Amino acid sequence: MSTLTAPTDHQLEAGPPPSGSGAPEARGRAPLGGLLRGSALWWPTILIAGAICFVTFVAGGGLHLGPTTAVEMALTIASGLIVATTIVLVPPRARVYGLWSVGLLLAFTALTGLSVVWSVLPNESFKDAGRLLAYSGVFAASVALARAVPTRWPAVLGGIALAAVVVCGYALLTKVFPSQLDANDVYARLRAPYDYWNATGLTAAMGVICCLWLGARRSGHALLSALAYPAMGLLLVTLLLAYSRGALVALALGVALWFCIVPLRLRGVAVLAAGTIGASLVVGWDFSQPALTTEGVLLGTRVTAGRELGALLVAMLILLTLVGLAVGFFTGRQAPRQRLRRDAGAALLALMAVAVIALAGALAVSHRGLPGTISHGFHSLTDTNAKVSNTPGRLTAVASVRARYWNEALQVFKAHPVLGAGAEGYRAARLRYRTAPIEVRHAHGFVVQTLADLGLVGLALALTLLVAWMAAAGRSTHPFNRRWTSWRALADRGSGERPGWRSFRIAGRPAPYSAERIGTLSMLCVVVVFGIHSLVDWTWYVPGDAFVALLCAGWLAGRGPLDPTTADERAGEQAISGPDPEATRPRSLRELDPMHAFVACAAVIAALLAAWVQWQPQSSENASQEALSLLASNTAAASSAAQTGVTRDPLSVQALFALATVQQQTDDPALARVTLQHAVRLQPSNPETWLRLGEYDLAADRSTPRASAAEGGGRSAVSELGASIYLNPESISPEAVAAGNPEAIAIQNDYVEALRVPAN
Repeated sequence: MSTLTAPTDHQLEAGPPPSGSGAPEARGRAPLGGLLRGSALWWPTILIAGAICFVTFVAGGGLHLGPTTAVEMALTIASGLIVATTIVLVPPRARVYGLWSVGLLLAFTALTGLSVVWSVLPNESFKDAGRLLAYSGVFAASVALARAVPTRWPAVLGGIALAAVVVCGYALLTKVFPSQLDANDVYARLRAPYDYWNATGLTAAMGVICCLWLGARRSGHALLSALAYPAMGLLLVTLLLAYSRGALVALALGVALWFCIVPLRLRGVAVLAAGTIGASLVVGWDFSQPALTTEGVLLGTRVTAGRELGALLVAMLILLTLVGLAVGFFTGRQAPRQRLRRDAGAALLALMAVAVIALAGALAVSHRGLPGTISHGFHSLTDTNAKVSNTPGRLTAVASVRARYWNEALQVFKAHPVLGAGAEGYRAARLRYRTAPIEVRHAHGFVVQTLADLGLVGLALALTLLVAWMAAAGRSTHPFNRRWTSWRALADRGSGERPGWRSFRIAGRPAPYSAERIGTLSMLCVVVVFGIHSLVDWTWYVPGDAFVALLCAGWLAGRGPLDPTTADERAGEQAISGPDPEATRPRSLRELDPMHAFVACAAVIAALLAAWVQWQPQSSENASQEALSLLASNTAAASSAAQTGVTRDPLSVQALFALATVQQQTDDPALARVTLQHAVRLQPSNPETWLRLGEYDLAADRSTPRASAAEGGGRSAVSELGASIYLNPESISPEAVAAGNPEAIAIQNDYVEALRVPAN
């Protein structure tokens, strides 16, 4: 047991002992420590894991309006309450960190909302602004929590690890019990619960970083550290069975960064190596089973193979648990000596160098040679006509359909370079440039998506936000053991030194890697994994994955500098005077000044208003659906409901389509055509609005060939259907018609029939 003498390396890394153990608490205890009794971390860990699972399982991939709206509103209101509570109860003496990052994220949200003015899909831009309002709330709440309860940082990493295990465990269970959980899934790749395989892979990748921290840390309960081994195996199996190359690359870079900046390399290697070996055995067997790697397999065959996969997973979990307990037992009794650590580290570096040389040699002796292989890989990566099958072989393939998406996004950007086509406008704007009948909502890359949607202004604002966040996160991490020294700091010290990026030292010695610093460095790696993956995918729009990244990013931005005192100085001061009661006492309501009360109330009101804004699109859709359901029984109520749908979301063309349908069924065709014309004026770049108007006019032409122009007679349907085809040339492409696409055939037949209708 440690004493209050000079600390060992173990004590420096572990930090101060927890409360309740007979040792004094650290001076840096949370300001709300009086409200959160003791230092128990189990309940905030479960709370954070529960919040992540709620967002993940309810919102899924974020593609369905109803559940996504519910999650956004819940996050916004909860974030507002957290921020308000922090403002009311936390003493204002300490400096507040992360405000620049919060402000810039809100500015990016405001630009997204403002883009409805020029967006080709203003209703989608409005919905995207609601999503970013929720994201901004989560980020601000995390900043506030880092200031209010900084000692609860292990709960953040532990909660992410626990949630990742739950999510990935469920994804694997859909393959183990397909008849009960996902009987209609025809894909071999894991995609539950997001309905998108790359999002599942990213969840596993971020969880791996947290398991590295959990299994390698020198503090905390030994049993929890041992459980990191089976968790690591489970997450790696999920990642590989999702066939997600982007998540695999992001994880490789994130793990490399973790080993570079966290001085727990041997412990980390033990967790990672054991999990990799266990996962490789299961994945190797899975890849050899056609029933698990082929699409469209009969349910009965999948059930049999799933049972075998489940048995292997259970065996792997038991074996890795025993390995984790054994490693913890032997290393806990006697830590490896410094020379052994140095030799093992050198051996690991040598193995990595040998692996790189062996790979280069294998490529050099291949039939293309090293230069030819690199050239071929680059060509495959940039080939817009590349195709990759959903089989295990895609893990080693270089080609990707993303080249096509990115090329279309860049063409949209060239057409709208300054402000873009509006938030979420890529989906409609790309139709004029696409060369294959592939439907896609996002450009599969944050940078190209931002360029297409918000142009140079949006990208510049996003880069400014990134720089501000990096500066804020650097205060609590110092990943390169350096810190920026400003003129103000030098003036306060009375030193004649110049400002600059200097070595991070305390009392002339390198700053210690405390338990909290290692935790913040691990959070940084989680954010890096998410950021790298978002560069090549659209997971920024997946609420479950984005919530994890925003939680870690906000905590790093709001934490501020860690306690600059060393462990022995901190322990010595508390042994003499005890913990500072003013640092742990929350502020009473009588001490609350009017300004802070006003700001807290403003935060709650802003959260409620934001939730109301987020609810409007769903409320409009509910009213429109109600109108269509009432149309057969009560036309007056249907008309009222349809008008309500348009009022609640004036930007929604779907609400206008529902209103036009009601008007047409209530013997008011002229007014229905006016409504459809309004939809065209609202979204002239949306081929669907022209298609709806053309179909209406074609129906009018069929029924009354000599109808008046005001009622849509003549050849107006030709020009309207032609405009729809011009905006979306692939809607009647020969490939789509030949493949029997019903939508393409219907549009083609309508256009041909419109050409045959005689003119007035």
